[in-house]
Amino acid sequence: MQTNFTPEGLSSDPRMPASEKILRTCVHCGFCTATCPTYLLLGDELDSPRGRIYLIKDMLENGKPATPDVVKHVDRCLSCLSCMTTCPSGVHYMHLVDHARAHIEETYTRSWHDRLLRKVLAAILPYPGRFRAAMLAALFAKPLAPVVGWLPVIGPRLKAMLALAPSRLPTRSTMEGPQGFPPPAERKRRVALLSGCAQPVLDPAINEATIRLLTRHGVEVVLPKGEGCCGALVHHMGQEHDALAFARRNIDAWTAEIEGDGLNAIVITASGCGTTIKDYGFMFRNEPAYAEKAARVSALAKDVTELLETLELAPIRDVAMPIAYHSACSMQHGQQLKDGPKRLLTGAGFKVKEVPEGHICCGSAGVYNILQPEIAGKLRERKVGNIERTKPMLVATGNIGCMTQLAKGFADKGATTPVVHTAELLDWATGGPLPEKLARAGIADRPLREVRLAAAE
Repeated sequence: MQTNFTPEGLSSDPRMPASEKILRTCVHCGFCTATCPTYLLLGDELDSPRGRIYLIKDMLENGKPATPDVVKHVDRCLSCLSCMTTCPSGVHYMHLVDHARAHIEETYTRSWHDRLLRKVLAAILPYPGRFRAAMLAALFAKPLAPVVGWLPVIGPRLKAMLALAPSRLPTRSTMEGPQGFPPPAERKRRVALLSGCAQPVLDPAINEATIRLLTRHGVEVVLPKGEGCCGALVHHMGQEHDALAFARRNIDAWTAEIEGDGLNAIVITASGCGTTIKDYGFMFRNEPAYAEKAARVSALAKDVTELLETLELAPIRDVAMPIAYHSACSMQHGQQLKDGPKRLLTGAGFKVKEVPEGHICCGSAGVYNILQPEIAGKLRERKVGNIERTKPMLVATGNIGCMTQLAKGFADKGATTPVVHTAELLDWATGGPLPEKLARAGIADRPLREVRLAAAE
């Protein structure tokens, strides 16, 4: 794509040269439209990556403040990054749309209710204590969701927030940081585990299972003092200043561990967080005090399944049941991790089923299912329908946002199909306890030895 940035325009913003390079990579081929969820649903060229690129180019190239039309179409983007997987030219759409979102927040005044909601989300979600208090309040308000939905202007979004809240809140984990977990035998590696923000509140069993699984296989796990939200939630709302502040805190915490006892990896169990942490190097490219440290952190960042593929997992339970694997967009598109989780689950004994339209987003996308509830709801219904076609006993995935979104979709249909994190299933298969969600669904815990004895008889 030909661009017409002036030298003054390129030098006016340190983010501009990278965005101009991305724009020049696009060749207008339109392959991206075939896999863009919003284009598939809405059929509007401006709700496709190609259309959004035109809007972003015009805005950035001419130094314009964002317009209502640009905001509407960029806000509708899920940042699922399916377009990046499809693009034959290698257009780095993620960095371009991130720049556009930040530019929107810097140059556009949103409606009072939109500003208020975004401020509330940014003030609560990244902080586990505040988020837990908000979820407890939501438990009491949840029955009012249908009534709240009728409120003018803010009703649909408030209804979506309450509908996504869990019907019960797990107790706080005793395995929260800062603390370390040595392996029972010889230590082979030492890793830091991202605690996260929303995940330890909504489903602390994920990190608990990960710690058990890794220590059982000789990996020391540390939860460093000072780490927390990765910044992804506010980053994708265009709140760049806050996103970088969260990232700096994590970089400092992990750098202290790297320069202390050392780290072989920084392990992440929420793929949305992983995509952002792996991008810290780019995010801090123009900040000399953090550029090198951020790049080092990004190089060490690994999804838990990447680390598990380097270990020898030995299943001890019979888990030969049909399961659907939902590959989160941040996993398959953001990090290009597609087959590893399925290999691990298959190796543990699960019968993994391919989900039709597996490349299409479930509609979670961070806080998208709150900010754009109508589109997110349609995508959720479509995804759950495709999963049900595989007739699974359970669903495995590697992202807490997708887990929440899919659980809501199954509940809407009156289904009790459990949605469980991949690490929980692998922990169970190799000696950990039966995940609570599976127990509630009536799935039995049966060791392989019992199965073999029964077969021999």
